[in-house]
Amino acid sequence: MVLRDIMPFKKPGRAIRVRSNAEDYPLQGLQSRMNRLFEDFFGDWGLEPLGGPAQLEREFLPSIDVAQTDKEITVTAELAGMDQKDIELTLDDDILTIRGEKKQQNEHTDAKSFHRECSYGSFVRSIQLPVQVEQGKIKAEFKKGVLTVHLPKSATETPRAKKIDIQSD
Repeated sequence: MVLRDIMPFKKPGRAIRVRSNAEDYPLQGLQSRMNRLFEDFFGDWGLEPLGGPAQLEREFLPSIDVAQTDKEITVTAELAGMDQKDIELTLDDDILTIRGEKKQQNEHTDAKSFHRECSYGSFVRSIQLPVQVEQGKIKAEFKKGVLTVHLPKSATETPRAKKIDIQSD
């Protein structure tokens, strides 16, 4: 007896149907949609289901708010755990760029063990300003992990690059 004689899909006259789209596999389509749902939901918070290492692999991106009044544009960035010396602010034409590097080290030592945990992350956030600003009157302050940049609107246009000094208390 030959093995192909007992296999039903190899008998002469029978066509083998190959499924190629998600409609033929309803559970596979459902699985794909659920995976996208979880990636979208947990991706916004820097988390991964079941506590995976996704947050360690992602770069650090601080939250930034931009507000505009008749007189100025205010940019606020949450930079908790950072020092003023690790932040750089530049204005090039109408693009405000915030650069920084976050370094954190935690050590725990007792009689039987030593544990050190280090984390590093750098970021660059660029914001296209909707109007020209007066570069000489820009003020930036860093208090309790929050960077606030006040950019007074300009009546005249003067595009050029400038580095902005950050003040602290």
